[in-house]
Parts: sequence; C-alpha cells; structure tokens
Amino acid sequence: MTDSKQTVPDRAVTPSGLNHLVLNVRDLEESHHFWTELMGFKQVGELHKTEDRPDPPKMRFYSGERNGQSHHHDIALIENKDLPPPPEKWSMFGTPTAVNHIAITLPDREAWLAQLAFLQSKGVKFGRRVDHGMTHSLYISDPNGYGVELLYDLPREVWEGDIDAALNYVRALPSEGPEALIDETENIPMFAASGDG
Repeated sequence: MTDSKQTVPDRAVTPSGLNHLVLNVRDLEESHHFWTELMGFKQVGELHKTEDRPDPPKMRFYSGERNGQSHHHDIALIENKDLPPPPEKWSMFGTPTAVNHIAITLPDREAWLAQLAFLQSKGVKFGRRVDHGMTHSLYISDPNGYGVELLYDLPREVWEGDIDAALNYVRALPSEGPEALIDETENIPMFAASGDG
C-alpha cells in the first residue's frame, strides 16, 4: 500500500549506516583470497550470465557476520584490469588511491587480538597500530593498495561524551614482533563533554 500524500522533510533523513562497499580490483582471484582467507569474509554470490545481462563483469559478493547472522553482502569486488598498480608502500596520508581505507569491525577485543595474531602468522605486514579514542586499530593494505583498518570498538561510555576529542586522540603502537599483539586496556582515556571533568 502506498501513501499518496508523502510529507517532504525539511532536511535529509539520517541513514542508519553504510550497507555495503563495492571495490574495483585488478585480479578477482587475488582479492578473493585476501577477503576470504585473510579477512574471514564468506562469498555469498557472484554475477551470472542472464538474458538481461548477457556479458556480466566478473563480480563477487561477500558477507561478514552481525550478531551471528550474515548480511546479504557487505563487500563486493569487480575485476577491472585497467586499475593502476598499487603504491609500493601504503600510508594513511598521501597514498594515491581513491579509497583511503576501509574499516572492518571485529566482534570484540578477543576476536580482534586473534585476528591480529592470525595475520601476523601469515606474514601480513602491519602498516600501523594505534589506539584511537573510540577504537583500537590495526591498518594493513589489500592487494590493490586500499588501506584496511581492523578494529574493535571501545565501550560507548568511553567516547560518547566528546566524539570529536575521541576522533582526534591517537597513540601509536609497535607494528612488528610480539609487541604488535599487545593491547592495553588499563588507563583508557575517557572523553567527557566540555565542563564534565
């Protein structure tokens, strides 16, 4: 049933968040390996030849889990052989790619620490390890040069009092060896609203 009298709001409707991300990749198989074998996403579909799409691009769809359930897709990959080669070294600032980085949330601190140990055991280079005011994060890069941030969220009460201050807080940590797998949870700064102490 449709409502013929739609009220037009005076401002944009606030979205509930990002639904999915579609990335152009040079080599679909190489990127498939990265997103499934290293990042843990599950392939849930791919484009097939149909009457309406007789020559589909090479495209696959991937899902993570939210509260134990998969989404229709969180990431899609489209093969595009014309992409430029990835930068030799990824950096948070100054890397010549259209996408700076993609942030992937792990369910909790324990899952995040396990994923860091797994990636380190597979020889994945850690580009940057930092504690932010709202997350603890690791930055790596995918085969196309896109930055990928793996994080877990700190409790809401830590950052909700002053999101801007939490976003501006950064503490650099070691990115190599056993020190890169240490996550301190003592003395985490609390970001209170101005005047709240």
